[in-house]
Amino acid sequence: MQQDEHPAYRPVVFRDRSAGYAFLTRSTASSEQNIDWDDGNSYPVIDVEISAESHPFFTGKARVVDTEGQVAKYERRYGEQGGQDAS
Repeated sequence: MQQDEHPAYRPVVFRDRSAGYAFLTRSTASSEQNIDWDDGNSYPVIDVEISAESHPFFTGKARVVDTEGQVAKYERRYGEQGGQDAS
């Protein structure tokens, strides 16, 4: 690996303010803000809008699309003639 061509890969804290959740990982992302972590060290902090703690898919609050209801709605609207060719 050549020196001075790659960004610094160091510990960084990613924080989801909406869920009150933060986790420490390694990244090349940089930030001017720092946070004091549980281990007594200070790390750069990156605020994110959504994480696994607040994403609807991971929290179980995801909206399920009712595809069967959509088909029934289409058939009610257009009847039998909607999907056939007029040849």
